[in-house]
Amino acid sequence: MFNWKLGTVAGIPINVHGTFWLLPLFVLLTAMPDGSLAMRLAILFSVFGCVLLHELGHAMMARLFGVGTRDITLYPIGGVARLDRMPRSPLAEGAIALAGPAVNLVIAALLVPLLLLASGSIASTFLMSMIYINIALIVFNMLPVFPMDGGRVFRAFLGAFFPYVRATQIAASVGQVLAIGMGVVGLFTDGMLIFIAIFAYFAARAELAMVQREAMATEPQNAYDSWSDPQPRPQAAKASTGPARRSYVLLDRNGQKIASY
Repeated sequence: MFNWKLGTVAGIPINVHGTFWLLPLFVLLTAMPDGSLAMRLAILFSVFGCVLLHELGHAMMARLFGVGTRDITLYPIGGVARLDRMPRSPLAEGAIALAGPAVNLVIAALLVPLLLLASGSIASTFLMSMIYINIALIVFNMLPVFPMDGGRVFRAFLGAFFPYVRATQIAASVGQVLAIGMGVVGLFTDGMLIFIAIFAYFAARAELAMVQREAMATEPQNAYDSWSDPQPRPQAAKASTGPARRSYVLLDRNGQKIASY
């Protein structure tokens, strides 16, 4: 409803959320009368070009693992690539999560020789800004704030030692704590951090709830085992003592007798 479709890249629809346009509007309203408006707008749209390439990095890596991407949407706080599913393999999830920051690393590396060639010109200011911003995108996205890239890498690491649901619980809990800290920092520095922190906090809770629902639906036995019920799950074993009479023995999951009747 609030999305505007820019086009399609590699079969993936690219959308811009309606709220995205608040950013250039903010730049226009806060522009200083020093001729810097064009530069600020150029940097703004170039940054979101890098964000789009970042999300395409996720999508292309996901495709290598047989996972499709429904669409990519740009928001004021960044981009989101909606995958058809998140692979349960720690290797696949880690590779998909790292692909985005890897794209920013490549962009920054390619801009360095251009910066050297443009030294002393007005273009050098633009190129320097883009290098710094891409490095900042790498560092920021690799923070272990689930479900951001670093948080997904963290879950992939945990997935090598814990079941998927438990790994998600740990990653989400750590991510929510860090999101709260990010929000506090945002109160004293950049208000945009507050919006990102709120998004990350509730996105982590929503994804954890989704993973738990899927586990209950597809693995009821494992879901039962993950409950905090200290009592063993009883089983009934039937023993025939003759055609006219039957007795029953109640066993726990380890086969130990609990009662008979």
